[in-house]
Amino acid sequence: MSNSLNTMIEDFWQARERGEYFPAAYFDKLTQDQAYRIQLAIVERRADRGEYQLGWKVGLTSEAIQQQFGCHEPVFGCILSNVTSGHEFSASELIAPGFESELCMRIERDLPSDATIEEIRHAISVVYPALEIIETRGPFTEQLALALADNAQQKTVVMGQATGLPRSLEMLTATVTINGVEVAKGYGKAVLGNPLNSIHWLVRKLAEFGYSLKAGDIVMTGSFTRQFPLAAGDRVRVSFSGIGDVEISVKV
Repeated sequence: MSNSLNTMIEDFWQARERGEYFPAAYFDKLTQDQAYRIQLAIVERRADRGEYQLGWKVGLTSEAIQQQFGCHEPVFGCILSNVTSGHEFSASELIAPGFESELCMRIERDLPSDATIEEIRHAISVVYPALEIIETRGPFTEQLALALADNAQQKTVVMGQATGLPRSLEMLTATVTINGVEVAKGYGKAVLGNPLNSIHWLVRKLAEFGYSLKAGDIVMTGSFTRQFPLAAGDRVRVSFSGIGDVEISVKV
């Protein structure tokens, strides 16, 4: 690791310690490669402090969103916490929060970087209906590289009851309800054509940084619908056809 990258990592760590997640001195200064290396190094430091990496998230899995942010591929982040369906958050514990409706898959065996889709399918033990709770801790749209360094908006993952992996994922539907009103419906095909394609991309991308998917990891594969904001008093329920439901609320 170069001295300049070490300096960047230290700068981002010190900024995080004082509650600054998008250090202004780095606006428009980071490459995506540098951003990922900062992210991974910061996660390692957090793990040294007692947090535990549960797995990975894949984001920007819609072609339209990739075009919006000027990306030619998805992005990844690390998962360091999870809660169960029905969890009630306090508004004060979240920073400009939102949620995405995703499937979360548990890997039961190590996956090499050249794993095929069928090998990936057979490596998945269970799937969970899930929500990713995200935080917009800085100007995400304008500073995507800094958002990646800040672990790609990740806050936590909400997981429903585990079930077996359906054979066909493309036509699964996710129906999103906020405060009793249906606000969106999305399909599995919105996630790179098939949520398994997210994992296929992830194993190759992680290899560029010397990482891999391990037995026991969970993977958030990408949102079926657009991202929605969360506010105090909100009650959210997402129903995945053939999978199950997941819900959260935010205290007033």
